[in-house]
This record gives sequence, structure tokens and C-alpha cells, in this order.
Amino acid sequence: MSQQLSPKTYGLTARTVLEQLDETTIAIVINRKSRIIMADGKKILEKVRVVKKHQPKATIVLKTNAPLCSKTRLYLEAEGIPVIALLSSAY
Repeated sequence: MSQQLSPKTYGLTARTVLEQLDETTIAIVINRKSRIIMADGKKILEKVRVVKKHQPKATIVLKTNAPLCSKTRLYLEAEGIPVIALLSSAY
């Protein structure tokens, strides 16, 4: 049931990939090979806050196939952002 959402609706850049997973869950999709580090984690958290302004009751998750720095994973999960493995490279 997942469908692409327009990032412009939320005031995000066109390079941001958003996916509606179900009625209440929105995923920020990052499809790359390089590691996601803390600097990336802070940018992701800022995007989550922007989406939350538009849909306060939505659950936001990170969907990625990139390796994730352990500190960054803990940082995002402490902020309530679960990480889901992206298995296909459809993006």
C-alpha cells in the first residue's frame, strides 16, 4: 500500500523521498551506499520535525539500505524514529 508523497507538500527539497507506508506512518527513504553518520542523523531529525508540523499524529520512520553508525541509530531511536531496512533498490 505504500505510495510516494510529494516532499514539496511538506516544504522539503525535491531530493527528499517520502513514502506513505500506511494511514499513520510516513517513511523518509534514503537509498545510498555510503554510511549514515551523525551529521546525516541531525538532518534526518530536522526533516522529521518539518513533517511532524504538517501531520503531528504521524509516525515517522527511516527506511534505508545504507549502513548506519551505531551512535546515529541510538540517536534516532532515542528521538522516536525507528530504522527499517530497505531491501529493494527501486528508488
